[in-house]
Amino acid sequence: MKLLVSALEPSANLHLEPILNALEQCELYGIFDERFGKPLLPSKAFSIMGFLDALPKIRKAKRAIKMMARMSFFVDKVLLIDSPAFNLPLAKAIKTINPNVEIIYYILPQVWAWKSKRVAKVEKYCDVLASILPFEQQFYTKATYVGNPLLDEIPFFKLRAEETGVIAFLPGSRKSEIRSLFPIYKEVASRIEGKEKLLVIPPHFDYREIVDIYGDIHDFKICRNTYEAFEKSEFAFVCSGTATLEAALVGVPFVLAYKAKAFDYWVAQQFVKLKHVGLANIIFDFEKMEPLHVELLQEDVFADNLLKAYENMDKEAFFNHAKKTSSNAKPR
Repeated sequence: MKLLVSALEPSANLHLEPILNALEQCELYGIFDERFGKPLLPSKAFSIMGFLDALPKIRKAKRAIKMMARMSFFVDKVLLIDSPAFNLPLAKAIKTINPNVEIIYYILPQVWAWKSKRVAKVEKYCDVLASILPFEQQFYTKATYVGNPLLDEIPFFKLRAEETGVIAFLPGSRKSEIRSLFPIYKEVASRIEGKEKLLVIPPHFDYREIVDIYGDIHDFKICRNTYEAFEKSEFAFVCSGTATLEAALVGVPFVLAYKAKAFDYWVAQQFVKLKHVGLANIIFDFEKMEPLHVELLQEDVFADNLLKAYENMDKEAFFNHAKKTSSNAKPR
């Protein structure tokens, strides 16, 4: 089978891998991580965070959409994963010139957070809608809830709250968010005594990028695998994103920290109508349950607050509450 893929984010490529493993034979085209083959453009070419970061890459995105729309004539199916700002215009461009090709959208636009009008566009231009969050069928009429892929991808789940002597620090997967959070994480790490500090660096960064983005990291032990870090850790400081849900599912107590550019955050406040930022907390809120973890945003993200969240954490209570995450992420 020839498959045209659009997987722009590291998390999208994480979820793409088991799909490819399940296909007996597949020729891959489009945008994806280079470990899967030779893409039209590698995913890292579109690594952005926020509205201002996106502006310089709009021209590149438009060119890529035109090329991929033409490529759709030579494949059997199209698979779009997340990234609606790119994938919705791509779906429209493909259907405009090639209405017969089947388009599958996996990890749907978060219309429950903002831009509810996207529902009509997704259902107009996409043939199969695969939802990974249990409450999304309240918003999409054509979606099929397939369960959360993390339940298949996570290699283990903790059986009890543990004291391992290891603290994990996950400042994100995008350069801009790492540069924003990591200096604060370094201060936090310097003030925690008697613990091994594990810094999770995404595998898509090479040595030169690590030096440029992180700077001095001699106080940390480096880990390139999120699950390996969670297995070893008794607590984690986690940037907002997929890693927060991964930590909840594994059963690692954590505090979420999110620090965006002031303009990006202001724009988000105008449109996003959610009580929480973390995916586990969002799922719990839709299920009318108490939030699982602490969220620190913007000006509240500083060392004293992070240390307070760490010191006040009841790890046993967190673990017992976190076990509900898995049951709410399975197909019903």
